[in-house]
Amino acid sequence: MEPTRDNPLVRFTAFWWGIGVISLFGVLLLILWLRSGGNSGIEPLEQAAAIKRYEIRAGVDAAQNANLEWKVVEKGSTVQVPPVATFEMVGGQLLASKPSKVEDPAQVIPNTPTAETLAGGPSADYDAVDALTPAAGTAPDAAVMAKGEQGYLLCAACHGPKGEGVQAGDITVGPPLAPSDWVVGPVSNLIRIQMRGLTGPIHVSGKLYTPVAPMTPMGAASSDEDVAAVLTYVRNSFGNSAPPVLPEQVKALRSEIGKPPLTEADLIPVK
Repeated sequence: MEPTRDNPLVRFTAFWWGIGVISLFGVLLLILWLRSGGNSGIEPLEQAAAIKRYEIRAGVDAAQNANLEWKVVEKGSTVQVPPVATFEMVGGQLLASKPSKVEDPAQVIPNTPTAETLAGGPSADYDAVDALTPAAGTAPDAAVMAKGEQGYLLCAACHGPKGEGVQAGDITVGPPLAPSDWVVGPVSNLIRIQMRGLTGPIHVSGKLYTPVAPMTPMGAASSDEDVAAVLTYVRNSFGNSAPPVLPEQVKALRSEIGKPPLTEADLIPVK
């Protein structure tokens, strides 16, 4: 070993130089972390949206607990299970479901030849579908409304438990449905949105909303009756009042599945 390196003073000095360099590096990291907002890489807008989602989830849970009864598993037991009505509804649907033949097993992926073919295909007769809508003043069936209310629990995540829409600061997660000129307008608009989704800004009752993400198509995974029930519920809730949506109207627009998401310009203008 060189004499200079074996010098205790040299080794002592090198030790404290190392400690100083490490400490300086730690201070720099702390400064960078504080300048970024101290959020570990999470943007403030994302945090605001997350907080709003948790608030909506709490509201949905509270609504479910208030409207659906709980039951004890066994007499004298303190163990409880989720709402009876929900179990009966889901169980009944599973028992009643039957296998169906798949006419077209091709998966429709955006920007593929299949998607382009569907987009360029003939459009359904929207006027004919709207003509099937019951006359104004026709009251919806109570059972259909109850079914639609259950189905709407999924929609509430983006549109709010009471159809008030979801806002997180300046961020729009989902536009309001309460009340909405689109909701009480042509039925074909609502069904097509369910089948294709919706993207871009949209005016609702005169106010512009720009959701942060497109609406996901929901109709492809639901039966005609389920889609009709949810839309009927929305059209007769939150201050809206309009004739019910019929399952045959939904069935007539199943050909919309796989086409690109709609924009406001693609919809039939509301009167």
